[in-house]
Amino acid sequence: MTARSSLTVVLAAGEGTRMRSSLPKVLHPVAGQSLLAHVLDAAPHGEGASLAVVIGPDHKAVADEVRRVRPDAATFVQAERLGTAHAVLAGREAIARGADDLLVAFGDTPLISANTFARLRAPLEQGAALAVLGFRAADPTGYGRLLLEGDRLMAIREHADATPEERKVTLCNAGVMAFDGSRALEILDRIGNANSKAEYYLVDAVAIVREMGLEAVVIETSEDEVRGINNKAQLAEAEAVMQARLRKAALDAGVTLIAPETVYLAADTTFGSDVTIEPFVVIGPGVTIADGAVIHSFSHIVQASIGRHASVGPYARLRPGTSLGEGVRIGNFVETKAATIEAGAKVNHLSYVGDAHVGANANLGAGTITCNYDGFFKHKTTIGTGAFIGTNSSLVAPVKIGNGAYIGSGSVITKDVPDDAMAVERSPQSNREGGAAKYREMKMRAKAKKEG
Repeated sequence: MTARSSLTVVLAAGEGTRMRSSLPKVLHPVAGQSLLAHVLDAAPHGEGASLAVVIGPDHKAVADEVRRVRPDAATFVQAERLGTAHAVLAGREAIARGADDLLVAFGDTPLISANTFARLRAPLEQGAALAVLGFRAADPTGYGRLLLEGDRLMAIREHADATPEERKVTLCNAGVMAFDGSRALEILDRIGNANSKAEYYLVDAVAIVREMGLEAVVIETSEDEVRGINNKAQLAEAEAVMQARLRKAALDAGVTLIAPETVYLAADTTFGSDVTIEPFVVIGPGVTIADGAVIHSFSHIVQASIGRHASVGPYARLRPGTSLGEGVRIGNFVETKAATIEAGAKVNHLSYVGDAHVGANANLGAGTITCNYDGFFKHKTTIGTGAFIGTNSSLVAPVKIGNGAYIGSGSVITKDVPDDAMAVERSPQSNREGGAAKYREMKMRAKAKKEG
């Protein structure tokens, strides 16, 4: 038997339930990535694979997400929602081009894996016309049942139509299917709408395959992998499953998670070796953490790069565009944004560093603020190598602090400071002997007068 090398994937990503949200269902996130993006990532890539995504009308945001994640995909619009088979046939143009296999999947199953798609195609090489993905449901209520005779799939029976005996079956339909590409259009075109809703149901493909004298089989996977999302409760359940997967993968890769169940990761988080993550850390999309870095408790990190042996937190917030060099220390209650902080620099307490470049081995004292926004535009602060910024200093951008410069505590710096210069900006201190006592006496008289 010749190898089957070409494949068409039709991914139905039209709107089903509304999730009680203005956001299309397939754009809701799990582990920092849309439901749709997870499935697009898992769908076959590369030479011989073509991808068609069927979306609903007026869903530009969904089309944009498809283009972002899989620029190789074509999109098709299902103008009317007339059932699952109708959705698949909205991609008729892609199917008609011909391929060895046709794979049908859905955009709201974010936990499905590339390996499962590959396993689903395998029976087609052995001559099956149709392979259906099934799972053993803990509670099969509401699911279509997969009715077998030996290893052969005889029918998919919807719960409402099942006999009491058939309802005892726990092997359920996941909705994902693989067709012999040479027969796929013929099978799909035979699906009719003679049902109470006058819709075209993909599950009817099994009966049609049997009528044609062809073979239909089942490939089983776990219930978790084929969880569909129709409400916020199911979205939360999928998030929990995904987080458990990501934590296990991190632990297997050698990351130290002191309390794994309290750490939240993104699907694209990458770790070096000997990384330690303390309890109650949230890591959003676009984060890389290099060898030996430590993320202390209650830190929140998104779209940031953390260098070797850096230390972050506790209670730190790294916002998009943050890049930390080797050995950088970011301490408690420090926020960074669009900031490059070079090797060995320290921002240890109660500071905001935004739209800034901080040179190697610089030290920013407690309460240092880069004043980057003037109400209209963002401006950059540059702090040189080995500079020292005293406690409670405000650096009003755009401004440059030179290499080795020293800023006295409590200064508001509005002009560039040359290399190795010392800048101090404070009003002269005035002490008025007995002034505090006189002030209190005045206030007490005013209060007594008001209360009397």
